[in-house]
Amino acid sequence: MCHPSMGQADIAAAQRLSDLARLRRVRDRMDREYAQPLNVEELARGVNMSAGHLSRQFKLAYGESPYAYLMTRRIERATALLRRGELSVTEVCFAVGCSSLGTFSTRFTELMGMSPSAYRRQAMGAVAGMPSCVEKQVTRPLRNQEAPVAEPLPV
Repeated sequence: MCHPSMGQADIAAAQRLSDLARLRRVRDRMDREYAQPLNVEELARGVNMSAGHLSRQFKLAYGESPYAYLMTRRIERATALLRRGELSVTEVCFAVGCSSLGTFSTRFTELMGMSPSAYRRQAMGAVAGMPSCVEKQVTRPLRNQEAPVAEPLPV
């Protein structure tokens, strides 16, 4: 990798490209294995990086931490399972790789603006008859921002 004629800037650029390739592998692994018990230490080991370096570089490259990315991916999958209505909220939580119903519900509510059970009730009626390609776009979680808080109804 380091040729005698390479300057410091060239070495830094080569290292950055190497880091980006490893970050893509980590992101692809989270996309594939979202339902598995993944943690930053394990993901970092898989690409020969320290957990701290992976977390910092991932956030620089993708705008969110590896944990936030993984949770968003899990919530995306959970929305599809909830729309089907075949599993309970608890079953969906575990099916997408979350080990805590409380954490799952909290993150789901942050991303979707409502609890998983409220989402299922609303989605089952709202997407009836809608083509699945349109349904995916309409119900996709917001990335890198929280859902707007619903205004309370006037009394």
